[in-house]
Amino acid sequence: MTFNRGELLLLGLCAALALGALWACTPVLRGGGRPAYPPAPRGSVVEDYHGTRVADPYRWLEELDSPATRAWVEAEGQLTDAYLAQLPQRARIRDRIAALYDFEKTGVPFSQGGRYFYTSNSGHQDQSVLLMAPAADAAAVVALDPNGLPPAGHPVVTGYVPSHDGRLMAYGVSLSGSDWTEWRIRDLESGTDLPDVLAHTKYYPPVFSRDGKGLYYGAFPAPAAGAELSTRDSGHAVYFHELGTPATHDRRVLGDAAHPDWQYEPHLTPDGRWLVVVSGEGEVGDKGREDVYVVELASGHVSAMASGFAAAYTYVGAAGGRLYFLTSLEAPNGRVIAVDPQQPAAAWRTVIPQGRDAIEFAGRSVTLVGHRLLVRSLHDAHSRVVSYALDGSGAREIELPGAGTAVGFDGEADDPETYYAFSDLVTPPTVYRYDVAGGRSSVWRAPRVAFDPAAFQQQQVFYPAKDGTRIPLLLAFRRGLNLHANNPVLLYGYGGFGLSSLPAFNPARIAWLEMGGVFALANIRGGGEYGEAWHRQAIRTHKQVVFDDFLAAARFLIDHHYTSAPRLAIHGRSNGGLLVGACLTQRPDLFGAAVAQVGVLDMLRFNRFGQGAGWEGDYGSPQDPQQFRALYAYSPLHNVRPGVRYPATLVITGDHDTRVMPMHSFKFTAALQAAQAGAAPILLEVDRASGHGGGETVTQAIEQSADIYAFLARNLRLRGAGGRAR
Repeated sequence: MTFNRGELLLLGLCAALALGALWACTPVLRGGGRPAYPPAPRGSVVEDYHGTRVADPYRWLEELDSPATRAWVEAEGQLTDAYLAQLPQRARIRDRIAALYDFEKTGVPFSQGGRYFYTSNSGHQDQSVLLMAPAADAAAVVALDPNGLPPAGHPVVTGYVPSHDGRLMAYGVSLSGSDWTEWRIRDLESGTDLPDVLAHTKYYPPVFSRDGKGLYYGAFPAPAAGAELSTRDSGHAVYFHELGTPATHDRRVLGDAAHPDWQYEPHLTPDGRWLVVVSGEGEVGDKGREDVYVVELASGHVSAMASGFAAAYTYVGAAGGRLYFLTSLEAPNGRVIAVDPQQPAAAWRTVIPQGRDAIEFAGRSVTLVGHRLLVRSLHDAHSRVVSYALDGSGAREIELPGAGTAVGFDGEADDPETYYAFSDLVTPPTVYRYDVAGGRSSVWRAPRVAFDPAAFQQQQVFYPAKDGTRIPLLLAFRRGLNLHANNPVLLYGYGGFGLSSLPAFNPARIAWLEMGGVFALANIRGGGEYGEAWHRQAIRTHKQVVFDDFLAAARFLIDHHYTSAPRLAIHGRSNGGLLVGACLTQRPDLFGAAVAQVGVLDMLRFNRFGQGAGWEGDYGSPQDPQQFRALYAYSPLHNVRPGVRYPATLVITGDHDTRVMPMHSFKFTAALQAAQAGAAPILLEVDRASGHGGGETVTQAIEQSADIYAFLARNLRLRGAGGRAR
C-alpha cells in the first residue's frame, strides 16, 4: 500500500511534533558519540517483482514536498549542521580551501565572427565572467557577468553559444543548479538581453541559424508546477525559434510522438545548409547507442543517416561537402567516418580507423579545426592528442606536458589556431595556444596558485581485478610522504556510462594532500578508459563487475600498505554515489568512512523519475526478471542490513537535483540510520539552491569540500587538519 494524502498530512504533523520535542530536549550526540537520529516511521509498502515481495518502508520520502518529508529533512539538516559545527578542524580546512581556490582562472578561448571569448575568474568570484576581445591577446571587455544577474532563484550560467557573426550570445541559466535551463540571448553590441527566452530545455545547447535570425533547440513540455524534480524526461523535440516572435510560434522541426523517451541534440553545419540531429533513447550518450538524422533546411526534408540505435555516434563537423562523425560501429575503440549528406544511404567512409587507444565518446574528443581532425584518445587513462589531415593521413602527435588531461581544441574548419587546457591531479589548468598548421603549442595563460605544485607528486600503478583484469590506479600525495599502512587514503571512482575518470585538478584536493592524505583514482570498468568494450563488460546483469573492481582497489591499497581499513575512505558522485553505496553495504568492514554524493541508490525505482528511464542501458530494468535479480542483488537501499556496523557515512544531495531525485539519498540515509549497530555517524547533507553538481558556485564548492574533508578528517583520525605542507 501507499500513503494517501490524509495519511501523509497526519504523519507530517506527528513527525513535526516529535522532531520538535526531540531537538528541544535531546543533545545532538548520545553518550559514546552516536548521533541521535531523527525518527523515520516505517510504512507498510510492499511490491511484487516477478514473484519476489520487496518492502519499501520509506516510500513516503519520495513525496518531497509532504509535511512529513520536509520535517524529517529539516531535522536531518539540523543534526548534520550541528555535527559539522563542532568539528574544530572544519574552520581551518574551509579557510585553507578558500585560499587554494583564490587564484585567477582563465577558460579556454573560443572565437566567432572575429571576436574571441573566454571566461575569467579573479579567484574571489562565485561565477566566472565572460570576456570578449578582438584578438586573443588584446585587451578584453566584459561580455556578461553572471554575478550581476538578479539573485532571485540563485541563477547559475551553464554555457555560452555565439551567433555566426559574433554579435549575439546565447547563455544558459539554471536556477539553483537544476538541469532545467533557460537560454537567454544577449546583444553584445548594446550589452542588453533580447526579450527572447528558450524555456524548458535540459542537457543540450541551442545553435544559431547561419543568418543569426533564430535558433534551433531541444525542449521538453513544461513540467507541472511543483513536479520539476520528479517529472520524467518525456516528449522531447527540436524546435526553431525566430528572434522577435513569441515562443508559442516556435516551429517543431523534429520529434517522434510514438517514442516520447527519445531525445535530440541539434548541430548546424558551418554553411547553414544542414541541421544534423543526434538522437538517443533517453539522454543522448547515456546508452552509447544513437541514431542520426540530417535535415535539409531549405526543403525541410529529413533523412535518417543511422537508425536502429546500433552504435554510438558523435557529430564532429563538416568540410568539403562531407559530414564527419566519431562512431563505435564495428569499432569499440572508436573510428572517425565521413558521409555525403546528399547521399546519406551511401556507405560511410572510414577516415581514421580505430587504434589500440580508445577515443572518448564523452565531450568533444574529435574536432575539425584548420582543415585537420584533432583526435583526443586515452592511453592508460590519460590524454593523447593526434592531428590528422581530413583524409586521415599525416598523423602528428601533439606533445603534452605530461600524463594528464587535455581539453579544448575547439574551432572552425578555417581557423589557423585552437586552444586547450592541460592539468593533472596536482597541476592547475594551464591554457595553451596550438598552431594547427605548424603543429606547435605555446603557453597562453598559466595560473599563479597559493601552493607549490612541485611539493606533490602523481603516480600511476596497476592492480589486478577479481578476474585478473589489469586496472589503472592513479595516486597523488605529498612528495616525500612515507607510504605506510597508517596513511589516510581517499579512494574515488565512477565506473559507468562509458565515462572516463581522468586526472583533473581540484583545488580542494590539495588541502587533503597537505594534511598528509593520499588521493586514489580507480579507473574501473564501466567507464570508457579502454573503449566501449571496457564499458560493456560492466553493465546491466554484469554491473557487479564495477563494484568488484573498486573493492579490489581497496584491497590493493590495504595489502600494499598504503593504508588500512580504518584509514580508508571512499567517495563518488552520481553513478559514483551508487558505487559507494553498493561497496559500503557489501563490505562495510573495509572502510573507515564513505561519502555518497547525489547517488542513484534505489535501483528498483530509479527509472520512474526524471532522466532515470534513460539509464536502463547501463543498469537494466527492474521490469525485466533477469535484470531485476541483478539490480536487487546490489541495490544499496535494499542491501542495508540491521545490526551491521557501517562506516561513518555522509550522504549528500541537492534540493534542486532534477537528474537524480533526492529521494534516493533520503531513503538510503533513513535505512542506514535505522540499521546502524556501531557508533559511526550516518549523516545527510541537503545542499540548498543546488542541483546535480553542474551549477554550483565557488562558495558552494568551498563549503561542501570543507564539510567533506572535515568529516573525513574526524572519522579517519587525521592530525593537523588544515595545515600547509612543510
